[in-house]
Amino acid sequence: MLVAAGPGDHGTLVLDPKIATVARAPIGSTLLNMLWSRRRASDRADARAHRPVSTIGPVARFMAAGAVVLVCLAGLLAIIARQAGTDDAIRAATQTAQVAARGVVEPRLDAAVLAGDPTALAGFDAAMHRYVLGDSLVRVKVWNADAKIIYSDEPRLIGQVFPLNNAEVAALHGRGSASEVSDLSQSENQYEVKYGKLLEIYVSVRGTGGQRLLFETYYKYDAVTQAGEAAWQRFAPPSLGALLLLELVQIPFAWGLARRIRRQQLEREGLLRHAVEASDAERRRIAGELHDGVVQDLTGMTYQLDAARLGQPDEARRTELITNTATRLRASIGALRSLLVDIYPPNLAEEGLASALADLTDSLARHGIDVSLDTEGTERLPADTAALLFRTAQEAVRNVIAHSGARMASISVVYGDDTATLVVDDDGRGFDDVELDERSTNGHVGLRSIGDLLARSGGGLSVRAAPGQGTRIEAEVPVR
Repeated sequence: MLVAAGPGDHGTLVLDPKIATVARAPIGSTLLNMLWSRRRASDRADARAHRPVSTIGPVARFMAAGAVVLVCLAGLLAIIARQAGTDDAIRAATQTAQVAARGVVEPRLDAAVLAGDPTALAGFDAAMHRYVLGDSLVRVKVWNADAKIIYSDEPRLIGQVFPLNNAEVAALHGRGSASEVSDLSQSENQYEVKYGKLLEIYVSVRGTGGQRLLFETYYKYDAVTQAGEAAWQRFAPPSLGALLLLELVQIPFAWGLARRIRRQQLEREGLLRHAVEASDAERRRIAGELHDGVVQDLTGMTYQLDAARLGQPDEARRTELITNTATRLRASIGALRSLLVDIYPPNLAEEGLASALADLTDSLARHGIDVSLDTEGTERLPADTAALLFRTAQEAVRNVIAHSGARMASISVVYGDDTATLVVDDDGRGFDDVELDERSTNGHVGLRSIGDLLARSGGGLSVRAAPGQGTRIEAEVPVR
């Protein structure tokens, strides 16, 4: 009695106890199962790693990042615009002080004013109040080279001596101008404390006798700040509006880009899924062929040899057994060779496409299908093109054996200037679209996977079939 385990077992065989008990595990099949299991797990892990990302998440992150950048730019623009407005206000105040120094102060700095004559100082003071002092300019001082205040609109300062700082000394001797924020803690500024923060501007002037003097003005810093705010308010709306418009314009592009990426990820996931399904189907096919073909044949031969050994047959019986066993071993070797070609295709770069296709057609011959092969000129094909054509021919031959019931088949490769075309014809029963859809539903996605592979390489696959009229598979691959 012979009991054969199913595909899920390890091929354990139990023979009749009168003859022998044999328990053998087909190591080759077990190793194949392990290799295919690892390959399948790897493919599924790769598919999980490339699952598509939702479009909403990236776009939301893009909008959030854009909002953060917009706020940061708005703050930076506020600082820059406010500083630019402040600088403009200081320049304007400096220009006003220079105009007043040249047009109003210098012409009136005669000897009487410099000597402190009350009448001359009164006239000078009247001119300062009329032409120079105003709402934002709240104090003026005129210093001589000895650091003595010879005039101020604050009479209590006239005649007092205070040390000059570096900026004041530089302006006095350089006949230029300088500006700085007032240090209200100094004794010379004791009467300006009530005005709060002030901006001091120094302008070098000369008396009518050529004496070097220093004209000092005090502006309310609030006016400078207000000028900066005004500049920011003028500059802010168009700048922020442009930034906001840029953000709004980018959102549709980001959305479209995210959708394209997601669509590509879906396509890739589909290809990976097809690859996993094809790998699983390939594993089942090879395991089935090994179990139902070579393993069973070898098991049967083992049974017969054990029976012959124990039964001591005559010479004729022994010769017949040896002859039969040799024939079946040759058939098993051929089947194993075909499986090896399926599992590990030949090195096309060394052996060429013609030799590989010749090995592939042996499986057709073993199934009683007459086959013709035309591969003239294929030795010039690039290795990657030859690999695509061989993979396509491999899948086509499997379909011929498994589904066509054909008696004749032909394989030809035509190499043109920039394309190579593979054609596989058979005279089998053919199929229609409904049958093709059923095969795909049941997991037979080989041709679809090949079509995707050819499409990604810039080529294409066409299948022409009709019930009772055979099948024609044509693959075109660009040659680069």
